[in-house]
Amino acid sequence: MNHLLWVEKYRPQTVSDCILPERLKTVFQEYVNQRQIPNLLMSGGAGVGKTTIARAMCMETDCDYMIINGSDESGIDTFRNKIKGYASSMSFSGGRKVIIIDEADYLNPNSTQPALRNAIEEFASNCSFIFTCNYKNRIIDPLHSRCAVVDFVLKNDEKAQMASAFLKRIEFILDSEKVDYDKKVIAELIKKHFPDFRRVINELQRYSQLGKIDVGILSQIGDISITQIVKHLKEKDFTSVRKWAATTEIDNATLFRKLYDELYNIIKPQSIPQVVLILADYQYKQAFVVDSEINLVACLTEIMANAEFK
Repeated sequence: MNHLLWVEKYRPQTVSDCILPERLKTVFQEYVNQRQIPNLLMSGGAGVGKTTIARAMCMETDCDYMIINGSDESGIDTFRNKIKGYASSMSFSGGRKVIIIDEADYLNPNSTQPALRNAIEEFASNCSFIFTCNYKNRIIDPLHSRCAVVDFVLKNDEKAQMASAFLKRIEFILDSEKVDYDKKVIAELIKKHFPDFRRVINELQRYSQLGKIDVGILSQIGDISITQIVKHLKEKDFTSVRKWAATTEIDNATLFRKLYDELYNIIKPQSIPQVVLILADYQYKQAFVVDSEINLVACLTEIMANAEFK
């Protein structure tokens, strides 16, 4: 499977190969140089390279490591049956072990996270913990205080540099896969999903099945169309709104942003402040909900009930 997925096939194996701002890369490279990975809490949006840099450090220091997905295994049984057993055992190579917990913000804050607080101290001589998360406010304070916190947030003067570096990496991938492409089209795709590099690579692999990536797919990677859902909202057609939400391929975060960008074109000025508050509220809730479709329908319903459309 790793050879079928470009995101795995071309995942960087070293810190120097990762696409990150130099200020972050220097910190991680120093950990590798010292061959000592501390307890880390890395936060940032999806696809920015948190797990990749964690794996790269482990591979460069030749330490044993295990990856756990916190969204799939969030309960206390994961701690008892997997984490504790792995952290307490000795490495086959005799070196230090590392446990990478992806999406740690989904770990139960009332059981699993408090248990990890004690485990970090109990197994400090044998094992380091790396937590990755999208929302660090969902990680309890005792874990914050036991880890070095690294925020994967790009400064304004770093965004162009990162996008340029990623464009070169994408060209390398497409050349390696012998896929014909238009550089301007690739730039548009990066612009649309930046800084979610994983999303860009997955989208490119999908488009590559057409044989080439050229202006013919610009309509697919251009701005998403919200014409249909706006029509349903104007007509206050709840049934159609619900059906649209159930079938749309647009992810919620992208849709919320698109609605926000188009407010002045579709909403009367007096309603705009209220719709902004609605979008902000449901965007925040999106990080916690179990069913994102219900959250989306609730957001659209509230907009439909309160906004005056042009």
